[in-house]
Amino acid sequence: MNLAMVLDMAVAGMPDRVLIGDRESGLTAAALRIRALAGAERIRATGARRLIYLAPNGPAFPAALFAATYADVPFLPLNYRLGEDQLLEVMDRQDMPLVVTDTPERLGPTPTAGVLGIDEFLELPAAAGQSDAAESVDPDSPAVLLMTSGTTAAPKSAVLRHRNLTAYLFGSVEFGSVPDTDATLVSVPPYHIAAVANALSNLYSGRRVAYLDAFTPGGWLDLVERQQVTHAMVVPTMLARIVAELRARGTDGPACLTSLSYGGAKIAPEVIEEALRLFPGTGFVNAYGLTETASSISVLGPDDHREALDSEDPLVRARLGSVGRALPSVEIEVRDEEGRVCPPGAVGDIVVRGPQVAGEYLEAGSVLRADGWFPTRDRGYLDEEGYLFVRGRADDTIIRGGENIAPAEIEDVLNGHPAVRESVVAGVPDTEWGQRIGAFVLLHPGARVEAGELRAWVRERLRGSKTPDHVVFVEEFPATATGKILRRDLVSLIHRDETVPAP
Repeated sequence: MNLAMVLDMAVAGMPDRVLIGDRESGLTAAALRIRALAGAERIRATGARRLIYLAPNGPAFPAALFAATYADVPFLPLNYRLGEDQLLEVMDRQDMPLVVTDTPERLGPTPTAGVLGIDEFLELPAAAGQSDAAESVDPDSPAVLLMTSGTTAAPKSAVLRHRNLTAYLFGSVEFGSVPDTDATLVSVPPYHIAAVANALSNLYSGRRVAYLDAFTPGGWLDLVERQQVTHAMVVPTMLARIVAELRARGTDGPACLTSLSYGGAKIAPEVIEEALRLFPGTGFVNAYGLTETASSISVLGPDDHREALDSEDPLVRARLGSVGRALPSVEIEVRDEEGRVCPPGAVGDIVVRGPQVAGEYLEAGSVLRADGWFPTRDRGYLDEEGYLFVRGRADDTIIRGGENIAPAEIEDVLNGHPAVRESVVAGVPDTEWGQRIGAFVLLHPGARVEAGELRAWVRERLRGSKTPDHVVFVEEFPATATGKILRRDLVSLIHRDETVPAP
C-alpha cells in the first residue's frame, strides 16, 4: 500500500466532498487529485528527484505531498523560517529538487530542477492518462523526508517510507468514517510530522482541513467559530495562550469543537486542567510520537482526561500528566541501562516497535536494533496500567560531579511551589563540576518569591546535590515553532542575568 492509493480511495469513495480549505470554495477529493497529478507530471518533466515545499500551510501543502507521491519521489517540507545560511546549507544537501515556494527569491543561485510559486503550482495544467499512477509507486520507497528539530545538534533527515505512514494510518483511522460537517483546524507548521499525519488521516477519514499558519489565540478562536471547526490540534504553548485568551474574554471555548488534540512538548498541569474546564463539551487528546515513528505511538484519550480531572485517587489524577497508552499497532517498553525491562514506576529509556516505526535517516541509515526496537532517546516510565509518562530527553540529563540528575525530578518539585507556574531545569557548563544545575522559572501573575526560597524548597524535598545552583526568573520560555523548549537559549541567560550560585 502507498500514499497515492490513499488519495485514490478518497476520490473513489467521496469524490465531491470538500476536503481542503473553505467549505464553499475549497478543494474536493477529485480536485486535489487533479492538482497532485499535474504536479507529478511537472516533477517527471523536470527530472527532479525530490519535491521541496518551502512555504506556510495551505492547500498547496497536501497537493505537493501527493504530487511527490504520484511521481514516486520523496517529499521534503522545509522550515520556511530558516535563516539564509541554514536554508542554503540544507538546500546544498538535496538531490535535484523541484521547489514549491512562496518566496522564490530566497533560493538565489541554489541548483534546482526548477522553482514554482504557490499559485503557479496550483494552476498547472491537468495531466492526462495517469489513472493508474498509484500502481507504479513502491510501498518501500521513501515518501516523506523531515528534518529533525536540531535543538541540540545539527538536524538530520528522517526517512518515512510509504509502508510506515500507511501503517500509522490504517492502525489509527477508519476510512470515510466522519460526516461531511466535520472540519479540523491545523495550526502546526507544515515541516512537522503532525502536519503530514493530519493531512493523511483527515483525508482518509473524510474530514475537511482548514489551515491557520499565523497563529494568534484570538485568531484561532475566531476561525474555529467561523468555520465551525469540530477538531483541532495545537502544541502546548498554543493551548496555554488560548486558555489565557478565554480567561481574558471571560467565556468558554467554542461549543462546536468536539475534539482538541495537543502534544509535542511538556504542558503545565494547571493549563490542561483549566482548558478542560473552559472546554466542557470538548474531548481532549494528548498524543505522543516522534518524527521517526510516523506520528503518534501513544494516546491519552478524552475519557482518560475527564476521569483523571475528576478523580481523588492520586494515581489516577497523575495520569493527566501522562501521554496515555500505546496504540494497538505498536509496543512500548521502558528499559534500564543494561537493556532490561523496567518495573512499573521506574524511569528508564523509552523504546518502541511496530510497522509504523521508521527509525531511519538519510545521513546515518537505520538505527533500529536487530529485534526491531527503536530507541526514542526519551526517558520515562510506565505505571501499573500501562500509562506512559515522559520525563524528558536522555540528552537533557545533567551530569554534576559524576552524578546523573534528571531535570524533570527537580521541575516537578519547583512546580509544586505556590508561586511557580512552570519551570525548566538544564545543565550549565562548569569547569569544576562538569555541569551545574540551572533552574528557569515562570511565576504566576502577581506572585513574588526569592531565588533563595526556591532553592530551599528544593533542598528540603530532594538531596542537596539536586538543589539548583542558579535560579533565573523569565517571562516566557524560548521554544521552536513546534513547542519544544530551547534549553540552550535558557542556559545562555546564566551569563548575563542575576543568578544565585551554590554556597
